[in-house]
Amino acid sequence: MVKMYTVLSALGLQVISGDEDYAVRVAAFELDIDEAKKLRGAAKYLGVTGAFKKVIDYFRIPAGETPAGFEIRLFLDAEGVARADLARNISYGKNGKKRPTGMLFSADSANPYEIAPISAMVANLTCNPGIIYDLFLNDPKANINNEFKTRDEVMNEIGKILGPGADISVEINDPFRKSDAEILEEAEKFREMLSEYRVVIKVPHTGPVNRDNVAELLRGDKRFSGSYRDVSTKDALRGHNLALMLHENGFRVNFTLMFEPYQTALALQARPYFINSFIRHRLIQTKTMDRLLENFALDASPSHLEELRNFMLKNDYYSRNEDATDLLSVKNRAEEILAYRQFNSAEGCDGLDGVRHNLRLLRDCNMENTYLIICSMEGESNYPDILRLLVSPEFIDMAPRVIITAEPGYLARFASANQVVSYLRRFMNAAEGAV
Repeated sequence: MVKMYTVLSALGLQVISGDEDYAVRVAAFELDIDEAKKLRGAAKYLGVTGAFKKVIDYFRIPAGETPAGFEIRLFLDAEGVARADLARNISYGKNGKKRPTGMLFSADSANPYEIAPISAMVANLTCNPGIIYDLFLNDPKANINNEFKTRDEVMNEIGKILGPGADISVEINDPFRKSDAEILEEAEKFREMLSEYRVVIKVPHTGPVNRDNVAELLRGDKRFSGSYRDVSTKDALRGHNLALMLHENGFRVNFTLMFEPYQTALALQARPYFINSFIRHRLIQTKTMDRLLENFALDASPSHLEELRNFMLKNDYYSRNEDATDLLSVKNRAEEILAYRQFNSAEGCDGLDGVRHNLRLLRDCNMENTYLIICSMEGESNYPDILRLLVSPEFIDMAPRVIITAEPGYLARFASANQVVSYLRRFMNAAEGAV
């Protein structure tokens, strides 16, 4: 049955004094007919909430509009006033209209020059110290004429470019050596800079790293002496407890560095706004281990297992102190990893086993406003494989809970095709000869 709609202005409600300039912004807000009938019978006046006014005034929204990134909600107060409110919801564009697709896009960048062309397409931006410093501030090719000097200058400019419609995920510089009070102070600085509406604080999984051993990652060969599997409860759950602390202090949290499916259920206990599935390096590593094991199966040469051990040492499967691990143990460990990742089955051959697992968990969790960010992509297959997964019968209902994030240039590649050039050649030549 097709639903019938009307607009709020058709109810003929009298706007309460002082709300005129705000209420006109929701005049075209659509109501289904049944809802409109109920409201017409109960409401005498139309107004807006204080929160509505605060959003409009903070972002200096043009007359007659409501901003992207906010859902218009209508409720009847005790005095018979139908009040419009604005609730943060990045799945909405301007004027209370849903974005074109349930699945949302995000940019991994701190480069204002490359963010500008994609700003109207994204509902989120993620950046971390590596993105801010290595890929922009300290890169003379990116930071043209050294225009930007500090992280805060960059973040302020990004906020101006993106406007109200996109969340901005920013990471605490040092989650290990700062006290909880110092972390809250830094988060509060971001909130003041980007507003309570847009700021999301990125919190990493911390694993075995703590205040006492984090210097190992910064000095000498930067190798870690302990195994990532040899963790204390306090250290491994440091990130979880930081996320909970920030949540309890009114911050939305992007809980990051989620690589394996087994991380997800515990991560959800920290009540994050965003969880993540990192896919690029994990898939590359899986393919490399599979190739080396296949080579060993062909000729039984120990050189393949030695190469495998070196590869696993380099990528922190083994610590600095495990460089003499016997080759049979290395082989068994790699086989266990491939089996867990289901690499030789339809579930994991595309590297998206973690995405599938996370979507299933998200479907059944008790946090309806938590999104999955699918991140860290490369090559010709990752993005198309993700799109195929999200339109499959099992997961099509979960697309509105997904945000795809990548460098703007990577996403831009998939806005083109060979026949774009072929057809433009034809069209432009036809137009060239037009009278």
